[in-house]
Amino acid sequence: MANTLLMPKATAVWLVDNTALTFDQIAEFCKLHPLEVSAIADGDAAQGIKGMDPVMTGQLTRDEIARGEADPDRRLKLSEPKVRVPETKRRGPRYTPLSKRQDRPNAILWLVRNHPELKDAQISRLVGTTKSTIEQIRNRTHWNSANLVPMDPVTLGLCSQIDLDLEVERAARNAPPPPPTGDTLLPASQTEDLPVEEQKQDAEDELDADAVFAKLSSLKSNSDADDED
Repeated sequence: MANTLLMPKATAVWLVDNTALTFDQIAEFCKLHPLEVSAIADGDAAQGIKGMDPVMTGQLTRDEIARGEADPDRRLKLSEPKVRVPETKRRGPRYTPLSKRQDRPNAILWLVRNHPELKDAQISRLVGTTKSTIEQIRNRTHWNSANLVPMDPVTLGLCSQIDLDLEVERAARNAPPPPPTGDTLLPASQTEDLPVEEQKQDAEDELDADAVFAKLSSLKSNSDADDED
């Protein structure tokens, strides 16, 4: 990782205010123009910027500043960082060993059959193939379609189970909800617009207590008449 100065303008403000270094030395150390450093010293530039002590951040030592003040032609050296953070490499296309490349069509067929919710881009990330190959296998137009056998890509070593589960979960999360089946309740948007009288009438029609008791009484009378006979 390249060793670069943090907050160069704030560092220049601090060096101007707290050291006897020349403008050229500060400009070269902070990667600024000498005229810009001169403007900082005159108060015409970097107004409102709080100076940052490079000694406190470990980017410059007191001894290095003293040597620079004693020798105007000396160039300040940036201190080596005590901790180096490794650079994160961009994840490129998945590399598939030559011995396993012949198994990729079988793995693609397995994914297409067992996880139809996966998109072509997800299958491509899992097994390291192209969208055209996936489309050919999906449409059975691949040159070797007759001999393909669906095989689990995890078993073949083309991807890990964690990666496969992650892609399946992502596909399920983005999939549209299934259509409702059978009788369901009406949505609130349809029932809330009904007038109150109509809703009350519907409720009375459903539960008419007088009609229910009258029917029970008639049934009981008929039963008693049958007993007397």
